[in-house]
Amino acid sequence: MSAAIRIKLSIMMFLEFFIWGAWFVTLGTYLLHNLHATGTQVGVAFLTQSIGAIVAPFIIGLIADRFFSAQKILGVLHLAGALLLWRASSAPDFNSFYPNVLTYMVLYMPTLALVNSIAFRQMKDPQKEFGPIRVLGTLGWIVAGVIIGPVLHLEIKESLQITFLMAAGAAALLGLFSFTLPATPPVKSGQSSSIGDLLGLDAIGLLKNRSYLIFFLASIAICIPLAFYYGFTNPFLNEVGVKDAAGVQVLGQASELLFMLAIPLLFRKLGVKKMLAIGMAAWVLRYLFFAYGGASNHWMLIAGIVLHGVCYDFFFVTGQIYTDNLAGERFKSSAQGFITLATYGVGMLIGTLLSGEIFDRHTLAGGGHDWRMIWLIPAAIAAVVLLAFLLFFRERATVAAGQDAPVAYGEASAVAPG
Repeated sequence: MSAAIRIKLSIMMFLEFFIWGAWFVTLGTYLLHNLHATGTQVGVAFLTQSIGAIVAPFIIGLIADRFFSAQKILGVLHLAGALLLWRASSAPDFNSFYPNVLTYMVLYMPTLALVNSIAFRQMKDPQKEFGPIRVLGTLGWIVAGVIIGPVLHLEIKESLQITFLMAAGAAALLGLFSFTLPATPPVKSGQSSSIGDLLGLDAIGLLKNRSYLIFFLASIAICIPLAFYYGFTNPFLNEVGVKDAAGVQVLGQASELLFMLAIPLLFRKLGVKKMLAIGMAAWVLRYLFFAYGGASNHWMLIAGIVLHGVCYDFFFVTGQIYTDNLAGERFKSSAQGFITLATYGVGMLIGTLLSGEIFDRHTLAGGGHDWRMIWLIPAAIAAVVLLAFLLFFRERATVAAGQDAPVAYGEASAVAPG
């Protein structure tokens, strides 16, 4: 790969995740404070991510893989997204805001696969070349949080409307920039696929493996407490007085980055079961920190945020490696699509609806919230999932020490952001 292409791909990754991080982290706070939304409405807004994840395979499978070059579709989707983000920034209430963000996420989620496709098609050795380029995406998310927090203090100034304008500007820039990216023509032109192919349902046979079935169900269940984190961490931190909360939250992405680098080594030393169990235990500990931290115990809140790297990498990245190893060559792609549909689709769908309902039920008469109970509930859910997993999951040594682990790691880390 030439230096010019490497730079272009790095810029693409940076902007892709800068756009998402620029508005998604503070969405809950914006809706509650600016649009006076309910907790249920906040959950419904975050549910758009799940809807987008479910729709994405159809857009990629029916359009990108067959008719148009990936970089052109990427450009069109981001230009349309820029308009939708701009419209969302001026929405006076939730009812007018929601259609814009729903349509936006339906268009944005497929771009996560498109940027990976464009990058991989330029690489001779993705295992070595992809990591240094993908890391720019995490950096983009971090930079967005730093700008919102320590640089512009948008949460303190109650100016979070600017986050949507900032994301819209970056989306317009990436939309135009996409047309300069290396040509990535469709690879399945003239071929047809069933709905099962697009959703990865060919890999459903993996569920015949009892241990994988336990992992699959645990993956869906653990996404329920994950939805609490996505939807209500930023409002929580702002309410308990953490200054520039969005900037503080980027410590989670920094932690994710560090632990991701250690995953291949830890995977071989600890094996699948211990890695997954540590990840789920970290969810329990994180929410306990949130529940018992507060204005006088900010260190517990920081510790809970820093645990993000363990929570996400140890469970989700390890799970993708485990899935890849079991699937075999024939079902590798469909298996990853299947587990993504289950987690970001089904699991997050349940979690976002439940978290909003729990938030509303624990709103206090004076306008505050019983955050201890709000966080103890996902902690309990994660603890139950962990206990069931430890009791019923059985690891086979051949899976834990699979020779394909480094390759699978490279593929898995490309799929979804933390």
